Parts: sequence; C-alpha cells; structure tokens
Amino acid sequence: MAKPILALVYDFDKTLCRDDMQNFSFIPALGMTPEEFWDSTTVLSKKLGMEKILSYMYQMILKCQEKGIPLTREWLNSLGKDIKFYDGVMTWFKRINSYGEEKGIQVEHYILSSGTTEIMEGTAIAKEFKGIYGCEFLYDKNGIAIWPKIAVNYTAKTQFLYRISKGTLDSNDDSVNLRIETKRVPFRNIVYLGDGLTDVPCMAIVHEKGGRSIAVYQKGNEENAKQLFYDERINYYCAADYSANSKLEKFIKLVINSVSATELLLNKENELI
Repeated sequence: MAKPILALVYDFDKTLCRDDMQNFSFIPALGMTPEEFWDSTTVLSKKLGMEKILSYMYQMILKCQEKGIPLTREWLNSLGKDIKFYDGVMTWFKRINSYGEEKGIQVEHYILSSGTTEIMEGTAIAKEFKGIYGCEFLYDKNGIAIWPKIAVNYTAKTQFLYRISKGTLDSNDDSVNLRIETKRVPFRNIVYLGDGLTDVPCMAIVHEKGGRSIAVYQKGNEENAKQLFYDERINYYCAADYSANSKLEKFIKLVINSVSATELLLNKENELI
C-alpha cells in the first residue's frame, strides 16, 4: 500500500531565504539599490494601475534592456547561487524526509512563490522540490526575456494548493477543476509556510480545510506573525530557523506524528466497514 503523503508548501522570499531573491545579485547587477528598484516598481504600478507582479517583471525586462544586460534563462539561473538561506535550510529537507520515512510518511516539498522561477531553479536547494511554482518569462528566439509567461500573485497562488492536493501539477492541466473524490494529498496533509500578508490567502485556505499554516519571521520581528495567529489565519508561528531541534523542526515532527496516527486510524476504520 502506498505511503500517505505530507506536502510541505513554502513561500520563498523571507520564508526560506533571508530577503527578496532579486536583492542578492540581480538588482546590484543593474547598478541599483533594492530601494531604487522596488520604489520604481511601485511608482509604475500606481501610475498605470498595473498589477504589482507584472510591474516588477516588466521592470526586470526594462532595466536589463537599459543596461545592455541579456536577460536570459541561463543568467537568471546563475543568480540562484548567490541566494542566502536561513539557518538550517541546507540540511532541513534530508532531516525532515528521514523523520517522515521513520513514521511511514512520504514527505514532499513544494515552492509556491511570487518570485522568479528561473532564479529559484538555480539555487542549491532546487533539487529538493517536487514542484517549483513562481513567475516565469517568455523568451525570444535568441533566448532573451520579452514578456511574462506566468505571473503568480497572492491570490493566484491558491490554485496551486488544489493542484498539489489533486496531483495535477502541470500549470496547463485544466483537470484541476474536475471534482475528485480521492485526493492525492488531502488538505489535512498539507502544511503551508509563509512570512507575511501576501501569504494570507494560502494560509487561510489550508487552515480552514484542516491542514496547518505556519508563519515564520526573522528573529526579533514577530509582530505580523503573531497578529496572523490572533486573527486565526494560522496554526503556529515561530522564527525562521530550520536548524536541528529548532521550534520549527519540532512542530513539523509533531505534524508528521499526527498525520501518521490519523492515517493509521483511518485505515483501521476502513477495515471495519
């Protein structure tokens, strides 16, 4: 019999890595500060009434054209090596997977982000994920980015939770809209980890459907996460510390224990029917 699956779904910026991914090397390559780049994106959004995710993607294309930098998939991939992660992230996946194996649970990891997929795919941890969902560019015949291909804002993120649950992982697979009685990953077996208000729609859906939502925060900056807990949007909040024996690891292990016990109980009940 197939093992029950626990899906850990992560935001990326300030959830796994310490800052917005573009801040590490993309924006410095433009000769700009993060403040200058993001302020220009905000101005563009307000001036044109432009959706914020489309605005930042357009600015990435525009600024690279202005600076004579070929915005290729290969270059964006190469920027992934400069991403700085929170403590413990590099060994987190092996530890959690091993614990899940001990408890008879198959742990799968997914990224669900409004960041740039091509950068995330170039990181040292990219191989750990069954799926990486984020914003992607369309490239011309010379391999230069010319248009947003996929834009994932905070509400668009929620569709991917249903894809993960139903096992329809291809973004173009419309069967995600079909009614499926037996989910590959029931929502009770989904954990969503995020850091802020843009994660609230996903946090709320997972929380309301019986899964677990966790808000992580940079040490000493817990107010937003605490408020999400008081607003009953999440189950738990803690510092973004993925080290062995951290509060986050202990909580995820408790979740694995809970999933293992629940699935065992459900199997026993089914035997009696």
